[in-house]
Amino acid sequence: MPSLKGLARIALAALVVALSSAALAQAWPARPVRIIVPSPPGDGSDATARAIADKLQAALGQPFVVENKPGAGGVVGAEQVAHAAADGYTLIMGNAGSHGINAAVYTQLNYDVVRDFAPVSLIAQSPNVLVANPDTKIRSVKDLIDAARASPGKLDFASGGQGSSAHMSMELFKFMTHTDLNHIPYKGATPALTDIIAGTVPVMFVNLPPAMGHIKSGKVRALAVTTAQRWSALPDVPTVAEAGVPGFETVAWFGLLAPAGTPPAVIERLAGEVRRITMLPDVRARIEATGAEPVGSTPQEFARRIADDVDKWKRVAAAARIRID
Repeated sequence: MPSLKGLARIALAALVVALSSAALAQAWPARPVRIIVPSPPGDGSDATARAIADKLQAALGQPFVVENKPGAGGVVGAEQVAHAAADGYTLIMGNAGSHGINAAVYTQLNYDVVRDFAPVSLIAQSPNVLVANPDTKIRSVKDLIDAARASPGKLDFASGGQGSSAHMSMELFKFMTHTDLNHIPYKGATPALTDIIAGTVPVMFVNLPPAMGHIKSGKVRALAVTTAQRWSALPDVPTVAEAGVPGFETVAWFGLLAPAGTPPAVIERLAGEVRRITMLPDVRARIEATGAEPVGSTPQEFARRIADDVDKWKRVAAAARIRID
């Protein structure tokens, strides 16, 4: 058992660490901060990052620079941040694909979505939405099921990338409807939507934020949303469950993370600012305009969401035998 002198030294050391962490948090940021977006411009993660970046700069006195690093369903950007210095100057706007699904479906990742990241705040969430080219004969979930069953393995669907939440929404759809569709992956939702509009590919699941404007303009037809209840931004669009696939549900989300080992005081300071910013009326309006719902969570709440998502998608991937090499 430590002596009183030993206990005093331990207490002093703990106090020094706490004071150093607090001092670091007050000094941070002393230079520009990068927010890596693991998808192209226009995707949900990108829209969410840009909704808060200027507000963070105004609050903390340094530029928060959004950098798009798309590729491999978020793997490229996530790997870069996982291996970055844990000093608060490199962050990532992760999503349900990059920090949930990838852990379940990729056989070889050079990082661990739980061990190698420090969650900051879940900022927004939205459904994925099943959309079709308006000129196609697929006008409902039933039409899609019928078309897929009529030509097994021949009907194409697009996605924003292997392992994205939109890709996995279709894999879950295929599993639950006993259908077979051919996957055409793109480097992000924006180029995939471009080909849906052009008629190159007939259907896809996609995060609502990048699709919302195209749905409103009539360039794509919304067939169903993936949430358990109808989404307020699309009240006339049924859920996949009520349209013929009972029990179907997936949710897309977007949240800020730092490399593991980032000083807790920096995480807490950043998390507090992000929660405050997310609740600002103009930021809420900007997020809601994309069809998403502002959240603004604590780091602990966000960590639980990630863990729950990883567990869910591991069960789905195992049941549907989905693995990506």
